[in-house]
Amino acid sequence: MNQERLFQVLQGARVSDKAAGLAVAQQYIFHVAADASKLEIKKAVESLYEVKVANVNTLNVLGKSKRNAKGVQGKRADWKKAVVSLAEGHKLALLGELE
Repeated sequence: MNQERLFQVLQGARVSDKAAGLAVAQQYIFHVAADASKLEIKKAVESLYEVKVANVNTLNVLGKSKRNAKGVQGKRADWKKAVVSLAEGHKLALLGELE
């Protein structure tokens, strides 16, 4: 996989209360490209953060339907989320030190 594709696969880390709780268990949530496979996500995280990935789970998040002030209905974009589990002894400093 070339370097350009690595940066296209991982679009950013998700920072939330749930993500902070999972970080204690060495699991991290990333916003990834909709066409990214689990193998691509694993290789991207391993090469960019220099850690060992144990498991990758993915899910497609459907965008919410919303109305604006004039009553026109719209829809937020759909996106893909990946939960990356790291091997024993590996850690990312995405959310700062929690312990």
